[in-house]
Amino acid sequence: MTTSQMPASGRTPRAPGEALPARLLDAGERMGADELREYQLTRLQRTLRTAYNEVELYRRKFDAAGVRPEDCRSLEDLARFPFTTKADLRETYPFGMFAVPMADVRRIHASSGTTGRPTVVGYTENDISMWADMVARSIRAAGGRPGHKVHVAYGYGLFTGGLGAHYGAERAGCTVIPVSGGMTARQVQLIQDFEPEIIMVTPSYMLTLLDEFERQGVDPRSTSLRTGIFGAEPWTEEMRAEIEERLGIHAVDIYGLSEVIGPGVAQECVETKDGLHIWEDQFFPEIVDPVTDVLQGAGEEGELVFTSLNKEAMPVIRYRTRDLTRLLPGTARPAFRRMEKVTRRCDDMIILRGVNIFPSQVEEILLRTEGLAPHFQLRLSTRGRLDHMTVRVESRPGTAPERCEEAARSVARAVKDGIGLSVDVETVEPETLERSVGKIRRVVDERSRG
Repeated sequence: MTTSQMPASGRTPRAPGEALPARLLDAGERMGADELREYQLTRLQRTLRTAYNEVELYRRKFDAAGVRPEDCRSLEDLARFPFTTKADLRETYPFGMFAVPMADVRRIHASSGTTGRPTVVGYTENDISMWADMVARSIRAAGGRPGHKVHVAYGYGLFTGGLGAHYGAERAGCTVIPVSGGMTARQVQLIQDFEPEIIMVTPSYMLTLLDEFERQGVDPRSTSLRTGIFGAEPWTEEMRAEIEERLGIHAVDIYGLSEVIGPGVAQECVETKDGLHIWEDQFFPEIVDPVTDVLQGAGEEGELVFTSLNKEAMPVIRYRTRDLTRLLPGTARPAFRRMEKVTRRCDDMIILRGVNIFPSQVEEILLRTEGLAPHFQLRLSTRGRLDHMTVRVESRPGTAPERCEEAARSVARAVKDGIGLSVDVETVEPETLERSVGKIRRVVDERSRG
């Protein structure tokens, strides 16, 4: 077993971490490069025709850009077509992006809508089946096998996480424990009683569960868990290291977004942990400069853009994810390219007194600071004529008040030295910051706009 296969502790984990045998790879994972490109082009041409013929918004956008579906004669031609944004989905709320009659829609999901109208997504029966296949493929890539029990702590309901993980785990032949979010103390008890091998949850809520294990006097490393499949929010390598060290498991990343399908668009393979393989037989990726919109070359960082290849109810053309990453050659699944782990988003960047800052930079500092948890919120305000930022961060259970004060001063110094900003740091009690489906709202902007 290589170092990259081990948790940060260096202790050999209980999960095997071996490469998936070739006989267990599905047909899509066994495609050759030429076969995949031919498949992608055929499906892409069909998707463009469907979008143009069945969705008014796409027809207007294509016409305004002076392109028609038949203009796509190669995969490179996709760059000539217009982008789709979250604003487009809100403009057509609720069902204006659907390409099939409502009678053919079997399920509807939606975002929380905390910053405006929610974005609505529809699924046909075939869409749901394809989605289950992709999550099942992701679980296998993470080390899941038939017969494993999967503790699903993503939220159920309109949020895609819970049901996406649920259907995929069943498709993979696993036994699902559909716990959903919340009731932290009960979740800890159920993990001990039901002995799942896999947990699927947001990484920030996993840290909350770890705190609860320790509060109850239970060693998290004594549990049956072997693998954690974490997604729904950006998380850093430092957070992976903490989870693997405290829990003694493999921590791997799953990527998705409701506008494209939900979880299962890309998955990190447990045997390499070197970025997420994109399931390119279903989702075609591009990287563009987030400012100029220019297509980026191989290995260059930019904004991730997706086009669906087989979705029926709601095809998406060049959907701008706002996530920053780069595309790399495949490794554990050589048929598909990898995307670098997403830790930053275009719309997460804060410009404060002329300095660009991402929440992930603060998270890295907090994870290095004893006594503090990586549960934090950046509150932006105006003091006089200047913008100001306060870092509100939860302390770890049992941390003495004087230690919290020392840690706060340490964080303030590290932000000043490493990022170049003077900030206030306020420590709060564990589980004080409000959470939604396991996630904390990272940035609260209360700056005056006058």
